[in-house]
Amino acid sequence: MLLQQKSSERRKTGRFVVEGQRELGHCIAAGYEADTIYVCTQLYGNQPLPEADNVIEVSSEVYQRIAYRGTTEGIIAQVKARQTSLSDISLGENPLIVVVESVEKPGNLGAILRSADAAAATAVVVCDPLSDLYNPNLIRSSIGALFTVPTVACSTEECISFLKAHGISILTAQLQDSHPYYSTDMRRPTAIVMGTEATGLTNAWRNAADAHIHIPMQGRLDSLNVSVSTAILLFEAVRQRSTAV
Repeated sequence: MLLQQKSSERRKTGRFVVEGQRELGHCIAAGYEADTIYVCTQLYGNQPLPEADNVIEVSSEVYQRIAYRGTTEGIIAQVKARQTSLSDISLGENPLIVVVESVEKPGNLGAILRSADAAAATAVVVCDPLSDLYNPNLIRSSIGALFTVPTVACSTEECISFLKAHGISILTAQLQDSHPYYSTDMRRPTAIVMGTEATGLTNAWRNAADAHIHIPMQGRLDSLNVSVSTAILLFEAVRQRSTAV
């Protein structure tokens, strides 16, 4: 399917592909509409199918050709994309937001989304993305968390303005001029901002930050994978908030 291979095709058609029972279940539960479902009954069995405009039964041979993974339980859907913006985020009383800037690898972003779901983060904001949010690798690596956590793409400038306007403290993860993450207050409305492992964050974020934080390294290397770092910082926020009086 071209939709699996080309972001230009996804943009042009306003469609994307979801593969697998679990991922599609999260997608439909989040209110997305399936345009076409391809189902292999030899693999899927007689389970109820999600609603879709079209349902096409395919043989196991055809399914193996169109599926990225052969172990996705026999169901692939073509889904209608949705445009979301910062104004669609429901902040609640004490938001905890993850911001990632220019993260290139879909697998890293997918892992970040899984951590955001596990920590019950309010939202994930992807600034100046180098990969579109409906990339099949991102959906697969997130195991559907793209649909369980409100996720928005926007520019860095738009995100900074949004956070400032709503009184959300900006904590940038960086090595320079920073304090250990566990000594920084995350009990108030907080945005944890992560950059790429190669270049870090742009100066726009460094200058906008209310505090710069880092994870102390005990070994010889000076950094962790961005998804691992995000998980550590998120669960420090969870810890602080759970012990707050």
